[in-house]
Amino acid sequence: MISIIVCIAKNGAIGHENKLIYWLPNDMKRFRQLTTGHTIIMGRRTFESLPKGALPNRRNIVLSRQTSCTFAGAECFASLDEALQHCTDDEDIYIIGGATIYEQAFPLADRLLVTLVEDIPEKADTFFPPINPEHWIESGNETFPADERHSHAYSFIDYQRKR
Repeated sequence: MISIIVCIAKNGAIGHENKLIYWLPNDMKRFRQLTTGHTIIMGRRTFESLPKGALPNRRNIVLSRQTSCTFAGAECFASLDEALQHCTDDEDIYIIGGATIYEQAFPLADRLLVTLVEDIPEKADTFFPPINPEHWIESGNETFPADERHSHAYSFIDYQRKR
């Protein structure tokens, strides 16, 4: 199963200057719960944005056209197709960014795991592709208000690909 996991603003914004726009503790907790013990695939810039490098208790795969690069705690492949060829059929794979990798994975993904933040940020330079209802059906939705730990209201929305 290939899942895309992402936190987006109402306008599809996901990042600014290679950083996440939102830091929501419950989103981070959900991300950790869903991806731990599984394979995560990301672009080079996303890997470089991780504060402590490779994420623990996961198989980390980095995509980079610079095939001579090495990333501590991670495997490196030149393309998403090549990375997927090195995964087994029973592996749960999570695509964690950035925008180019999301776009490449969109036609291959079985589900989308979206945290939708009820906000439109002032600054954003990276956006998630639109979710077309002709291809995706909502399979779960939990909404949460802003609170002392979360600056904005948000929802966890899961989508399954229509077959």
